[in-house]
Amino acid sequence: MTSSGDRSQAVDVQEPKTYEVRTYGCQMNVHDSERLSGLLEGAGYVRAPEGSDGDADVVVFNTCAVRENADNRLYGNLGRLAPMKTKRPGMQIAVGGCLAQKDRDTIVKKAPWVDVVFGTHNIGKLPVLLERARVQEEAQVEIAESLEAFPSTLPTRRESAYAAWVSISVGCNNTCTFCIVPALRGKEKDRRTGDILAEIEALVGEGVSEITLLGQNVNAYGSDIGDREAFSNLLRACGRIEGLERVRFTSPHPRDFTDDVIAAMAETPNVMPQLHMPLQSGSDPVLKAMRRSYRQDRYLGIIEKVRAAIPHAAITTDIIVGFPGETEEDFEQTMHVAREARFSAAFTFQYSKRPGTPAATMENQVPKEVVQARYERLVALQEQISWDENKKQVGRTLELMVAEGEGRKDGATHRLSGRAPDNRLVHFTKPGQEVRPGDVVTVEVTYAAPHHLLAEGAVLEVRRTRAGDAWEKRNAAEAPKPAGVMLGLPKIGAPEPLPVATGSGCGCD
Repeated sequence: MTSSGDRSQAVDVQEPKTYEVRTYGCQMNVHDSERLSGLLEGAGYVRAPEGSDGDADVVVFNTCAVRENADNRLYGNLGRLAPMKTKRPGMQIAVGGCLAQKDRDTIVKKAPWVDVVFGTHNIGKLPVLLERARVQEEAQVEIAESLEAFPSTLPTRRESAYAAWVSISVGCNNTCTFCIVPALRGKEKDRRTGDILAEIEALVGEGVSEITLLGQNVNAYGSDIGDREAFSNLLRACGRIEGLERVRFTSPHPRDFTDDVIAAMAETPNVMPQLHMPLQSGSDPVLKAMRRSYRQDRYLGIIEKVRAAIPHAAITTDIIVGFPGETEEDFEQTMHVAREARFSAAFTFQYSKRPGTPAATMENQVPKEVVQARYERLVALQEQISWDENKKQVGRTLELMVAEGEGRKDGATHRLSGRAPDNRLVHFTKPGQEVRPGDVVTVEVTYAAPHHLLAEGAVLEVRRTRAGDAWEKRNAAEAPKPAGVMLGLPKIGAPEPLPVATGSGCGCD
């Protein structure tokens, strides 16, 4: 006869299922992955341990359709998971994001071991689709043609305790000839201002001290109701939220960048002196062919106004080299704008055809070798400008928000890293006292490199913050900490401006 104690030992305690999310592409995808993680955890899944590399019960790919090799990259990764899935009965693979929205049934045809395919408009369905695929033992492909629920209404697992994305709109109404994103993300849809501010206030209450307002065309906010000053009013409203120390936004469009936005940036203390303003090309004929609604004079006029109102602003940009029909004279106009604008950094891309875009079928495609040569010239110019602009920071005293995981060599150099108000990355000498991500330190810049600054002297001041408290609380609660979401280019919190990149950028702003 078995005792009650023996019976209790015989109970099979089922371990919770693990998940892993792999994210590629823009900030919208990064933020969507926070939602996907929140949905899965709400359904009882836990994050896979660090270094699992696909050894999870559920692996989710949140894809991007912009880069030239997006398809190959996805199917290559799916192929590597196929033998793992064969060895692990019950393992599931899901594919979402822009490439899923575009390819739909093609994904399951090319990779029949995929269990779920979902699009950009119905990310909230992921747990249901996974369960349905498990019960029915067949792939579930569900692509919604319009937004089912604004992403911010979904559960979220924030990747940072001190900095957060806040989506203010989704979709895009522009018709740029090189960009497929509007076709995949849909028409622009704005959130109610009250909902946005309520989310920000809730985040601040949890310890967040920096937020980044996020939209495919962020400063077009309010256009669906005809309020052209809605975005500047939103910035000013953020300035009235107690405890919110830093406000950023990405990405604006030159067409909608009005004087009231510049005034709001200059007059609202917690709006940071940082601006990412996509250029794409400095040539008026190319801008026209791209169906961009501004020209070189308009663009440089915006830069001039921003610098007049915010002298220390760091301005970054997106540039596409080799758009169909681009002549040497056109390219020289792009070089001219780079010299005049003095960007602190640029996301520089070589044009590549994207099926489904008007530009893909345009005549006068520029030969690859010509694009490469121009690209290298632009990168060399921008590298020098970035270095020169960084040298101007030497001797300045800056307040840095201490960052997590942004200094790859910090351990070896006994340094920490942080972001200046203008979002420049600064590595600083580790002080004797404890400093946590989210805390604020005051340092003096002593050295400039093209893509970062150094503060090699002693830290002048350390300010412990509620954001640092929040990081410490989360870190203690999650120790040992599970693996983070595998991200693409951007990092959580303030977007990190990468100086150059290859391939075809989103350029949808």
